[in-house]
Amino acid sequence: MTVRFLNPSHEAEALAFTPAPRPASLAGATVGFISNGKEGTKGFFTHLEALLREHLGVAEVHWRTKGNYSAPAEGEILDQAAHWDFAITGLGD
Repeated sequence: MTVRFLNPSHEAEALAFTPAPRPASLAGATVGFISNGKEGTKGFFTHLEALLREHLGVAEVHWRTKGNYSAPAEGEILDQAAHWDFAITGLGD
């Protein structure tokens, strides 16, 4: 019997990039949650919002849900996200 191991990584070299700067504090920040619309996301984001507000001082939280859980976020959501300090995406099965 022959055992074959497959490497699922992409063969092309990744493009170099600079990560976004990390904020020194989240106090007063605006965060957006982008959900895939599945059932488990709401509970997770609800709890996470409470933690971000109570422990880290996040001022605003915007909730958005993609129209299709398996597709990228719509342009309208991405346009809104440009005004947030950071975004958290999530899925919930």
